[in-house]
Amino acid sequence: MLVAVPKEIYPGEKRVALIPQSLPALTKAGLEVVIEAGAGEGINSKDADFEAQGARVEQDRHRLLSQADIVLMVRGPGSDPDFPAADLDALKEGTTLISFTEPLAQPEIMKKLAERKLTVFSMELMPRTTRAQSMDALSSMATIAGYKAVLAAADASPKLFPMFMTAAGTITPSRVFILGAGVAGLQAIATARRLGAVVEAFDIRPVVKEEVESLGAKFVQLEMDADEAQDSGGYATAQSEDFYRRQQELLAERIKNSDVVITTAAVPGKKSPVLISEEVVAGMRPGSVIVDIAADKGGNCAVTKPGEKIVHKGVIVIGPLNIPAEVPVHASQMYAKNISTFLLHMVKEGKLKLDLEDEITKGAMVAHQGQVVHEAVLAALKEA
Repeated sequence: MLVAVPKEIYPGEKRVALIPQSLPALTKAGLEVVIEAGAGEGINSKDADFEAQGARVEQDRHRLLSQADIVLMVRGPGSDPDFPAADLDALKEGTTLISFTEPLAQPEIMKKLAERKLTVFSMELMPRTTRAQSMDALSSMATIAGYKAVLAAADASPKLFPMFMTAAGTITPSRVFILGAGVAGLQAIATARRLGAVVEAFDIRPVVKEEVESLGAKFVQLEMDADEAQDSGGYATAQSEDFYRRQQELLAERIKNSDVVITTAAVPGKKSPVLISEEVVAGMRPGSVIVDIAADKGGNCAVTKPGEKIVHKGVIVIGPLNIPAEVPVHASQMYAKNISTFLLHMVKEGKLKLDLEDEITKGAMVAHQGQVVHEAVLAALKEA
């Protein structure tokens, strides 16, 4: 079977679905890997590097896609709002597409892919189980986002993070508050602690308290109850508007007393909940920093401008987009491991053999044989 890896064309996207080092395992499994010329430019890998590991390089993108049995991408349809119609038209019926696709946010696009008789797997839907841990691309990218967010905050802040005892006096450590203790939040905690900051963290899921404290941060517990705070996959679930309003009120004082706030709260397929109101931002000390990792879904801060760094009443607010693309070498290394492990999970004797009863295969499958098959995506279609 021919596995195609086209060059990513989303603006600013430097990642690639496979790296040269990931190819031998696929070719050993009996798969033919074809890379579009220049696909590795963002990670400083030349076409010759892929060829040296057994891949073939194709100059013509249309020919590459039209011959493919399996297409591996970072940003597939849905994840890229301007995904070229020409790319979709090139794919033959029965082609398997594996990528990020934003299936819960873009269910109508998933329906169109199904109508094209494509088999679609979304990396966002990978089950959060022990068996699928090495395939969990969301966690891989969230790790990078949490790390880079803290570095961005440290760079923007007019204060140092660690405590210094010098002949000129003692410099007190910065106070960092992390909103959301998922993978990105936990990595942000670990990074801020390594830089010497005093760290507090909040999450609506009390079960993460032990993880937060194990990293040396204080877990902030609010006297309020959340209905079904996390789903079966470990992700935070959406709450009522009244819940978020009450949460804002209770968090306001801690936010105002922080030098840096990192927000990471996201709900799959939903707009990011607003955790920091404009009023709270106005009450923060001048020079304080907010880095809103959830900016691509609208942001957790009311004044965030996605893709921009602004100063609002003396507070620096950063709304980064596509943070993993800022670290394309390691982001691609991690993603290539995730996606190739998932593909090999379904390949037997050089052929793609889908076990629709397998929890991993079934969990990540969006469309198959002309139908949208994922229950959550079907539910999103009904709501659309």
